[in-house]
Amino acid sequence: MTIGPVETQFFTLPQPFILDSGDSLGQLTLAYETYGTLNENADNAVLVFHALTGSQHAAGHNPSVPGTGNLWTQECHNGWWDNFIGPGLAIDSDRYFIICINYLGSCYGSTGPRSLNPQTGQPYGGDFPVISAWDVVHSQLKLLDHLQIDQLHAVIGGSLGGMLSLLMATRCPKRVKYVIPLATGAETTVLQRILNFEQIIAIRNDPNFNDGHFYDGEPPNQGVTLARIVAHKTFVSLNVLEGRARKDIEISEKIGNFYELSHPIESYMLYQGQKFAQRFDANSYLRILNLWQHYSLSSDAWAFASCQAQEYLVFSIDSDVCFYPEEQMSVVSALERAGVRVTYITVHSTKGHDSFLLEPELYAPYIRFVLRGSVPA
Repeated sequence: MTIGPVETQFFTLPQPFILDSGDSLGQLTLAYETYGTLNENADNAVLVFHALTGSQHAAGHNPSVPGTGNLWTQECHNGWWDNFIGPGLAIDSDRYFIICINYLGSCYGSTGPRSLNPQTGQPYGGDFPVISAWDVVHSQLKLLDHLQIDQLHAVIGGSLGGMLSLLMATRCPKRVKYVIPLATGAETTVLQRILNFEQIIAIRNDPNFNDGHFYDGEPPNQGVTLARIVAHKTFVSLNVLEGRARKDIEISEKIGNFYELSHPIESYMLYQGQKFAQRFDANSYLRILNLWQHYSLSSDAWAFASCQAQEYLVFSIDSDVCFYPEEQMSVVSALERAGVRVTYITVHSTKGHDSFLLEPELYAPYIRFVLRGSVPA
């Protein structure tokens, strides 16, 4: 059973928000959605961190979000974790109060580069300040304070969202009971750093980028398309990519004056890139890539030294080439050395990194088991 129609809610911090960099935002607004009911003791809340280009819309159907303009495409209308969150599902909305918040710096309703700068009355664009991973976590803690949630029953996140869940759990151990990171790591790897850098260069080299001040003209869609092509090949296995390259999305197009697309896989990748460019803001993409580039929790045991009261469920995907299983093994090893209770599950899937979005049956029994407080010793 899935959740029906939902609406995005908005929280505005009543005072300026100080960033890691020392800069401040005179106004901070976060877009978020909730599913289920917060109980009387406010101890059944589950916070879900979305992935790199996700949104607050984790479950249900939401056809429009104020302030998103034409970025809220058809692809965004159904919740990105619809098969995980809902009555009787892995994250049971009959049992838990589930919260998902759009990242500070993103483009789906939270304050970001598309927002109006109160000092100029114009969109921030390229003048939007640098955002750190802690800024995202810190801003979400402000919303939890507003909701009067002192301790989360659990924090859950996949990919970049998993990195942020680990950051919250280690920086604020008393605010989290269960921690469930999926297909993630404790630091930015060399390969991720290179891939992210390629995407940053692709966007910045688009002639329409104009140092981020493009909102009154043509957006840098070619750069964003190329960036997505660079990233997309790490999200699913090559076998799955080839299988998805269907002729019904074939694009007849020349690249420059001489090269014409010669294989369905090229059409598929170009299609994915162009579709993404229609739904995500280039400046927001750069800000979030930048926070990933500078993320480092360290998988040393000391990072988890204050986490003995927590319990962890760590997922690996054996075909993942975005966050290789060795990265989760490193986290598990550090947790064990720190004396923190941890269960480690390797999911066997042909779908690669995106498995945690697509195959709830491989994760649900373990998530349900842990959330109900039944982690084996």
